[in-house]
Amino acid sequence: MNKFKKYCPNVWVAECEEQYEKEEIIILETQYGKEVECEVHNLVAEKNELFYYSIVRIENQTYAERKVERHRNAVDNHNAKSNQYYKASQEGRDFLSLAEPIKVGHHSEKRHRALIERNSNRMDKCIEYYSKAEESQLKSEYWEKRAKDITLAMPESIEYYVYKLEQAKKRQEGLKNGLIIREHSYSLEYATKDVKELTKKYEISKLLWG
Repeated sequence: MNKFKKYCPNVWVAECEEQYEKEEIIILETQYGKEVECEVHNLVAEKNELFYYSIVRIENQTYAERKVERHRNAVDNHNAKSNQYYKASQEGRDFLSLAEPIKVGHHSEKRHRALIERNSNRMDKCIEYYSKAEESQLKSEYWEKRAKDITLAMPESIEYYVYKLEQAKKRQEGLKNGLIIREHSYSLEYATKDVKELTKKYEISKLLWG
């Protein structure tokens, strides 16, 4: 069975026992046994009679988009439960609004204390689910931003890294010849490091998608 194999950070390739052609549709199995349809791009490695191909999942949503949907659903579910517990906490509201003291020893004492305790527990749950909704909302917003990111796992990363590398080289050259003012003593060193890292990413993107 074809399997996913990590190639580098954020990039998974297909590990296959058979050879495939570009644009062929193959099935890959995740570590959890889920089968995923993928389109073959390039042969990136061959080792121990196994073939490794760059692939793109054939799905309506990217990983980040699925995360957004998951956390948005969680926001709705947590808010619904929070509202449910809030409404339940209003039990006996008219009576409690009178601020009647608990009549110790009276036959109503037990019911009065139980009502207050139930509502207190319900409000605790209301706040708990409200906090969970806020947390899920923050995660949803995070993954919504990530959904717009271009990574090495995407065929369009070639053009992206060509542009980023060109900009990095211009900055490096400007720092060298003095056209760009060095903000600190390490400005050129950092710029050179950026060029090296982007060059490496560009080379990987060419291997994967070129």
